[in-house]
Amino acid sequence: MRTVASHEWPLWEVFVRSKQGLEHRHCGSLHASDAKHAIQMARDVYTRRQEGVSLWVVASADIHASEPHDKAALFEPASDKIFRHPSFYDIPDEVGHM
Repeated sequence: MRTVASHEWPLWEVFVRSKQGLEHRHCGSLHASDAKHAIQMARDVYTRRQEGVSLWVVASADIHASEPHDKAALFEPASDKIFRHPSFYDIPDEVGHM
């Protein structure tokens, strides 16, 4: 059976949700043989001082991003639809974080 060197392992993007935050934030990348291995390595590398409460790992090859030259077509049409921005809604205190 052939072993795979770490430089041949897929690249994974790591996201950590901190104790204070509600969202996961990208904190770095690492090479791992599979998703389970990536989570174990991410825990060891990115949460050594108990910074997080949740980890996500995503294979870099599965991430697709918009191109900078598509910015106008993708984002400018939304600028004239102020109803999509919740800045003028009253949110009851009972709702909490939103």
